[in-house]
Amino acid sequence: MLLEEQRFIHEDLERLEQGIADRVAWEPRNVREKLARDHQIAEFLNRIEQQSKRLLEIYKDEEGLREKEIQAISTGDPFEEFYKRLEEIKDFHRRYPNEPVENLERAYRRRNPGEGEVVGAELETMFTGEEAYGQFLDLTQIHEEYLNLPGVKRLTYLQYLDTFDVFTPPQMPIKRTNKLSDKYFAYVTNLASYLESFIKRVRPLEDLDKLFASFDEEFEKQWAVNEVPGWVEEKATNESQGPKTEGTGEGIWCADCEKEFKNENVYRNHLTGKKHIRAAEARKNINDSLSTSVGATPAVSSVANRLKERAVAEREHRIRSLANALKSERQATRVNVERKQGMTERERQMELEALFAETEPTAGGRRDEESDEEGEEKIYNPLKLPLAWDGKPIPYWLYKLHGLGVEFPCEICGNFVYMGRRAFDKHFSEARHIYGLRCLGITSQTNLFREITKIDDAIRLWEKLEQDKKKEREARENVVQMEDAEGNVMPERIYLDLQKQGIL
Repeated sequence: MLLEEQRFIHEDLERLEQGIADRVAWEPRNVREKLARDHQIAEFLNRIEQQSKRLLEIYKDEEGLREKEIQAISTGDPFEEFYKRLEEIKDFHRRYPNEPVENLERAYRRRNPGEGEVVGAELETMFTGEEAYGQFLDLTQIHEEYLNLPGVKRLTYLQYLDTFDVFTPPQMPIKRTNKLSDKYFAYVTNLASYLESFIKRVRPLEDLDKLFASFDEEFEKQWAVNEVPGWVEEKATNESQGPKTEGTGEGIWCADCEKEFKNENVYRNHLTGKKHIRAAEARKNINDSLSTSVGATPAVSSVANRLKERAVAEREHRIRSLANALKSERQATRVNVERKQGMTERERQMELEALFAETEPTAGGRRDEESDEEGEEKIYNPLKLPLAWDGKPIPYWLYKLHGLGVEFPCEICGNFVYMGRRAFDKHFSEARHIYGLRCLGITSQTNLFREITKIDDAIRLWEKLEQDKKKEREARENVVQMEDAEGNVMPERIYLDLQKQGIL
């Protein structure tokens, strides 16, 4: 039945192409639907590739079966051949009576959620909650592995996001000899594997095999000319002084301590220090253990050591290249982590609820028709926008126009936060703010305290106003001058007081 298989594959290819065209023309509403669409298209492309290979095998007909089948149909009795094939079909259905028939038209047609297909259902297990459907990286477990490495800096998660692809001092203080340990090799392997897995899940339609091949080619070129950062082959004239290319190229490099010295006298004193002696002994022990494990001469041990360095360097280069390819996701992850650190637990819970409400499909392809009939219309408001006069959320452009997302706290009102400039300007004449001023002893001229929200600023202004009133009152009293019999000039108030006392 090669001809029937050939016809089926041609139909399958046409249906797949139509399914891809339908999905490309469809505009997804959010990131989840877009990612689900891309993964479906990637699956269809893989099936097209498989079916095309099988179709080419049929056309090549290396065994001659297709030619025999065509000859049997064209040269023999057509009715005899027809009934023969009909009997084969009936015999197949007698043996497998419940065998389902694949409907290609329905198999690749894009269906709405109400028609039995949940868009992006496979994404629920593909991404973690921290990744938010491929928007952010989730390096929390890798960060824990990094903190357990011996001799590393204690970095916070934010600091780690900035430096996880840096493997040279001073950001990565691990010595070169310690990088050959199994623990460090497992760390860089897990980090590279995660980044590869993430980019495959986020970009299913890109030619990632070609991208990974370019990474390998670039590493091979750098390794051949001995230019891989942090892994330049040592060609020192003595056992301690290493290549100057490991540092800045201006001083003397100590290969045991992996440190550069710009002053020769300081370097000589360093060679007699306890820290350098311990580092040199540790390095010698590692080389001796490698030589013993290999069971060969020091030259063979050096080759084995270099091969292990190559494996670690290749993974570090892969991490650097993948981090550069995921630059936008990395920056978005850092912003998201900073934002979440400033949120309360209630705000995080509200954000999760809004995310689930945005990605949850509406059952039956209808927008809560049952609720409309019962008079209990469900309001879709994931952004928590203010409600308008009709009870529905205001448009988002109006929300941004009036700056309702900007917070204005007022310390005088008990640290109450006003949303938007309009509400903030209005509250200075409201009872809450006036009551707060009275509690501070400010009972008059409240209109002078507009735009003042700090308690200290309000108290200082009130004290200054009181001092100005006192000076003004004193100046007003000192306007009229009186003169006594002896010719002494004084204010009228003091003259009257002295006169009452009989002093004058």
